[in-house]
Amino acid sequence: QVQLQESGPSLVKHSQTLSLTCTVFGGSITTDYYFWTWIRQPPGKGLEWMGAIAGSGSTYDNPSLKSRTSISRDTSKNQFTLQLSSVTPEDTAVSSCACGEANTLALPTPTRDLYDYWGQGTQVTVSS
Repeated sequence: QVQLQESGPSLVKHSQTLSLTCTVFGGSITTDYYFWTWIRQPPGKGLEWMGAIAGSGSTYDNPSLKSRTSISRDTSKNQFTLQLSSVTPEDTAVSSCACGEANTLALPTPTRDLYDYWGQGTQVTVSS
């Protein structure tokens, strides 16, 4: 059973860089089977796919976030990290990490059932 756990600040100031880390238990982030993914849900809106990192280390970004995202990993800690720069109050959301197969990459309207495992999610609020 794979478990994912997000960690990071709950409050970030406007224009700062948000950094969120997902720690994976029960599975390796270097596996070729999964894409390790960041997804968020702003209040009152649907899920938004933010980006992913493959077992090979290749990264995939959402173009709609205008190159503000960077995904990296620490294989020694079995963690992957999302950085979102130049945040605004519009970036306020519940952010979650998840893992899914290749068919989950860059989905315009992701749904929870497509991903095999999810973290519990973490609320991130950007102050104005």
